[in-house]
Amino acid sequence: MATVKPRETGATAVIAPTGQAVVTSATGGDITLNRAATDPAFSPLDLLYAAVAGCLVVSLRDAARRSGVIGRLRSARAIVHGDKAPDGPPRVTRLRIKFEVDGDFDEATRAALIAEAEETCTVSNTIRAAPEFVTVD
Repeated sequence: MATVKPRETGATAVIAPTGQAVVTSATGGDITLNRAATDPAFSPLDLLYAAVAGCLVVSLRDAARRSGVIGRLRSARAIVHGDKAPDGPPRVTRLRIKFEVDGDFDEATRAALIAEAEETCTVSNTIRAAPEFVTVD
């Protein structure tokens, strides 16, 4: 049996006195952050929403594979928005998630796939658990 090497995870963000911040993943992917809300690029908050949405659709596809319905799944979409707190500190108080699952299966199967995606998504489970933040040297 082949040994699966764990995927390296993490990110580093860098910003200079001028210009845009760049975030680099541990595996070498780069994202340039926007400078203003109107710039056509991700903001840090967009990345939070993207992480939840991406994790949920990948988890849903994995659920379809485990359930034996992957051949009947045409597409899955998770649309994530958030509600910001009206008072300080700046934070999101609610994530609103809409699933659009297209496939040749009944509503019960669709609901089961969504439920399993929500149970197995590392990103949403982490946010729900309010992880400890530790600044290290």
